[in-house]
Amino acid sequence: MHAHEGKHPQAAGAVGRETDPVCGMTVDPARAAARAEHAGRSYFFCCEGCRKKFAADPATFLDEDGNPRPRAAAGHAAMAAPGGLVVLGSIGMPGAGQSAATVEQPAFASTPSGAKVLYTCPMDPEVVRDRPGPCPICGMALEPMTPTLEEDTSELDDMGRRFRASLALTLPLLALAMGEMVPAVRAMVPPGASAWIQLALATPVVLWGGWPFFARGWASLASRHFNMFTLIAIGTGAAYAYSVVATLSPSLIPHSFRGHDGAVPVYFEASATIVTLVLLGQVLELRARGRTSGAIRALLGLAPKHARLVRDDGTEADVPLDEVRPGDRLRVRPGEKVPVDGVVLEGRGAVDESMVTGESIPVEKAEGAALIGGTVNGTGGLLMRAERVGSETLLSRIVQLVGQAQRSKAPIQRLADAASSYFVPAVVAVALLTFVAWAAIGPEPRLAHALVNAVAVLIIACPCALGLATPMSIMVGIGRGAQEGILIKDAEALEVLGKVDTVVVDKTGTLTEGRPSLAAVATAPGQDEAELIRLAAGLERASEHPLAEAVVKGAEARGLAPAKAGEFDSRTGRGVVGTVEGRKVAIGNAALMEELGVDPGELAGRAESLRADGQTVVLVAIDGRPAGLLGIADPVKGTTPEAVASLHAEGLRVVMLTGDAEATARAVARQLGIDEVRAGVLPDRKAEAIRALQAGGRKVAMAGDGVNDAPALAQADVGLAMGTGTDVAMESAGVTLVRGDLRGIARALRLSRATLRNIRQNLMFAFLYNALGVPIAAGLLYPFTGLLLSPMLASAAMTMSSLCVVTNALRLRRAEL
Repeated sequence: MHAHEGKHPQAAGAVGRETDPVCGMTVDPARAAARAEHAGRSYFFCCEGCRKKFAADPATFLDEDGNPRPRAAAGHAAMAAPGGLVVLGSIGMPGAGQSAATVEQPAFASTPSGAKVLYTCPMDPEVVRDRPGPCPICGMALEPMTPTLEEDTSELDDMGRRFRASLALTLPLLALAMGEMVPAVRAMVPPGASAWIQLALATPVVLWGGWPFFARGWASLASRHFNMFTLIAIGTGAAYAYSVVATLSPSLIPHSFRGHDGAVPVYFEASATIVTLVLLGQVLELRARGRTSGAIRALLGLAPKHARLVRDDGTEADVPLDEVRPGDRLRVRPGEKVPVDGVVLEGRGAVDESMVTGESIPVEKAEGAALIGGTVNGTGGLLMRAERVGSETLLSRIVQLVGQAQRSKAPIQRLADAASSYFVPAVVAVALLTFVAWAAIGPEPRLAHALVNAVAVLIIACPCALGLATPMSIMVGIGRGAQEGILIKDAEALEVLGKVDTVVVDKTGTLTEGRPSLAAVATAPGQDEAELIRLAAGLERASEHPLAEAVVKGAEARGLAPAKAGEFDSRTGRGVVGTVEGRKVAIGNAALMEELGVDPGELAGRAESLRADGQTVVLVAIDGRPAGLLGIADPVKGTTPEAVASLHAEGLRVVMLTGDAEATARAVARQLGIDEVRAGVLPDRKAEAIRALQAGGRKVAMAGDGVNDAPALAQADVGLAMGTGTDVAMESAGVTLVRGDLRGIARALRLSRATLRNIRQNLMFAFLYNALGVPIAAGLLYPFTGLLLSPMLASAAMTMSSLCVVTNALRLRRAEL
């Protein structure tokens, strides 16, 4: 059956394209890097690595109808909704505390080249709009969901204009209001004119400068989503409205509002100053929030704008990056950035990948080596073939993942969300009680004191600091991790990682290089070594297992052409059997030999000796008789000893979980100082081993390749995918280590703990600020000290509270990992 008959899901607007069932990318069948047949259907892949993973276990990536399962990278499934909108429901498994909340989004086709920017709220990520503006829930400025190199400063510019104009009018207003206490100033202002001048100065400040706050406050009342702007609008509106009435019709003001000299006080300077200070706070906060996404913009800035295309006729030309297609040949000269993901066709060079992986040492690249877009070619010219372009490059996928993770909510935020839902109504109630108490038992003028203190309570009680405490830390922490090659899928994974006390690691490809080689060969009496290797390589050539590849390469290195195999049968967890040149050949472990009734005899002792040296041993039987064994060595990564030591230094217990033989696993464990070894565990039993650790009270992180270990990664409290080059399985685990280096686990752990510590500091400050500020504003200290908190000081304190939270979160950018 041809590919187009398979009815694979296609990207919008991608006619004739197919979906890679492993990573979810859109693939052009004509330029696909790999192809595989399964159950009479053709599947196309973005790279050979995805094809190998698919061939190992197709059922993992296909649904019951044989279609690729939806991948997390797809983001959302669109379902039609009335009114020209679509309702987005989460695909995949939401994290704890996250629901597949629906959001509103305009119906439009989104393509990599011309996607329309959507906006969301950092405090309420379920809100999605097609244009910038205030959040309908909290009133904060929305931010673009799709990261862009150019920062959108429209909200900042608007608030800046309003602040500058308001400040210019508020300063003389303050001078006039305060100057009334100075006889010389009083003499300069005609009697009765002061209130009218103050009205003229304050009106544009309150009505124009503060218009966004009143609009957002009214929207919050209409939607019943009370927020900081509800309090600001009520407080400043009450002070301004009273002052207008006192100026225009002073006879309406009761005696209890008048001073000892019978004059009617006005509070124009308080209302104008509050608006000006809140505008200042918005300007400073928007600037600080812009810096929290600096990590994403830094990543976006890595991609070059042009690529040097090598045409089929040998001519070369610089072309815009969006014109590069998979399969194109590109020239990368010394000092230039690699334009897209691909492989080296010709040349050698040292490529600096630190901006993506965090590894400072340049990586030597030669023919066949993978290249990552955005990295820098230091020395030597390279000719490369483009494989992934546009939104499918590793750099683009990292940016998308980081942006999505920054908008997710951590479980710890439930506390702040629960408190915020009751906060504003409680503050309004406290303000009313304050007014009643001062009006009933306060000193004269009672109603004037009641109004001022009630306004001070409304202004100082800013729920914004409480709401910002968690998302600001999450945004900065996840961005900081991306700069170190630590990609965190969501805020829940970041939080859970900080509580982990046990790390479970696979051996092959995690502790070791994952590139096994044929290191030893032993034959039974009368068996020719060359024939043994040739027959074994012939059978293994049909297998996708890394050990099989080592046998085939070992034969080729010895100048032996693998024999032609006929029948082939893979026995999961045991080995392979088949027919090679008319002879029955079996290759596998002792369990396979026992199943086939083959007694290894004296080969068993030799096998144990090799296993004690850390080699993986496979036994070979030919025509039902033991023929020999093959010792396969997979060297330990040079960074693994340091990584294990750093995990121990962080107080973690390290457990090796492997399907390898006990002796081999223990040899590697002794070399590295690993705490516990569980060997001979088949892939489908790894999840059970994780459950056993969890049943013992352990908080478990599992490090694996992100696909083959999928059940164990899902069972673990947090999964850690060991990424390698462009074949990173970013959708398979909570955390992906781009460098594929265990040292990243300790760095990720330190990042998680630093972020959680930062969140707790923010929450503690926000709660403490409100616990102290509201009673003081209500006048709690007045009976003891005679001091009252003016609305202007309350406004300044409210502004500083939000700034303190954002500034504290920004400290994570300098966290030592």
